[in-house]
Amino acid sequence: MKPFMPQLVYIEPRALEYPLGRELKKKFEDLNIEIRETTSHNQIRDLPGENDLQKYRVAKSTLVVGIRKTLKFDSSKPSAEYAIPLATGCMGHCHYCYLQTTLGSKPYIRTYVNLDEIFEAAEKYINERKPEITRFEAACTSDIVGIDHLTHSLKRAIEYFGKSEYGVLRFVTKFHHVDHLLDAEHNGKTRFRFSINSRYVIKNFEPGTSSFEERMEAARKVAGAGYPLGFIVAPIYRHEAWKEGYHELFERLSEALKGVDIPDLTFELIQHRFTGPAKKVIQKNYPKTKLELDETKRKYKWGRYGIGKYVYQNEEAAELETTIRGYIGEFFPKAEIQYFT
Repeated sequence: MKPFMPQLVYIEPRALEYPLGRELKKKFEDLNIEIRETTSHNQIRDLPGENDLQKYRVAKSTLVVGIRKTLKFDSSKPSAEYAIPLATGCMGHCHYCYLQTTLGSKPYIRTYVNLDEIFEAAEKYINERKPEITRFEAACTSDIVGIDHLTHSLKRAIEYFGKSEYGVLRFVTKFHHVDHLLDAEHNGKTRFRFSINSRYVIKNFEPGTSSFEERMEAARKVAGAGYPLGFIVAPIYRHEAWKEGYHELFERLSEALKGVDIPDLTFELIQHRFTGPAKKVIQKNYPKTKLELDETKRKYKWGRYGIGKYVYQNEEAAELETTIRGYIGEFFPKAEIQYFT
């Protein structure tokens, strides 16, 4: 699949006070992409489109170049201590994505140009916790790799953490456009993870993302560049013949990584979950989705901010965890499973 290219770009005037803002404006002018001005990256109200669905599709191909004013980082457990906000939004169309709710009314993609200020904020968090290591997750509210061929913000973050004594970076992606990151001076301080899933889930629920084969090709390149490598199996979804589907996934993964030197491979396991508001947004944006969103089959689990989520019943979740842990043990006996949630 081709790298993402926005159809429409909005720029906050203050973003042009930063070198990256000016660089992106010139880049999109040279590409003849329409550029509009916006007072704030939170206030994009004039998106083209006859109806909500058309506006949603347009938003997914719209890039807003702005400034990150809120430099208080959110928690990102269990993946990391903090989420580092380099971008918000994603060009993928994964039906199950939790950004469906968090970004419900603003599904356009935002990139932040005040990187030095963001890194300074990260440094404060690192200093508060040192000598403990502080982990920062760069893919909490975006698939940062999907836009980084345009911005190189992630590359700068990788090199920033490459020089850090007590801070480390991690992110996950479903995109394979990694070539510009292979020569970054990461010094082993960035864990590069790929999201993987059964054929059924990728085919039915992950349109607008790189294929499994493309992700594997990128994973081999990343391992070759010396990055610590990991995989997130998410969401683990109980589809028809799911046990066979996930067994085949690990067979294919094992085959794809044959002969690749991966000293400390990690896996993170996340069962499928959804919220009430997410269900409404998903069914509006993807009216033909095959995603099972039946609350009566699920267990309600209270979450942060008083918003609960529907997860699998205890026995079903335990079966998922035991099964997937078994497959990882079979194909990757030396790998570390960091958590199941």
